Amino acid sequence: MKNFAAPRRPMPTSPFKSRTQAPQRKHFAIGDRVTHDRFGLGRVIDVEGEGAIAALVDFGTRQERLTQPYTAMYKL
Repeated sequence: MKNFAAPRRPMPTSPFKSRTQAPQRKHFAIGDRVTHDRFGLGRVIDVEGEGAIAALVDFGTRQERLTQPYTAMYKL
């Protein structure tokens, strides 16, 4: 008989939980075409700071200043 049980996940406080890598920081440059989950398609028109602390994006009908970690924005 096959076991269809879900794989066990470690508890958040467990000292034996698997180590995950930190997510890669996203970097955007002026002129990059992007898509955003909420605002749609756009183009980066300005980047603040050396580490790309914030990006000013033109979405056609509006301009938005988006800050790190850019979880909803992806480069096309």
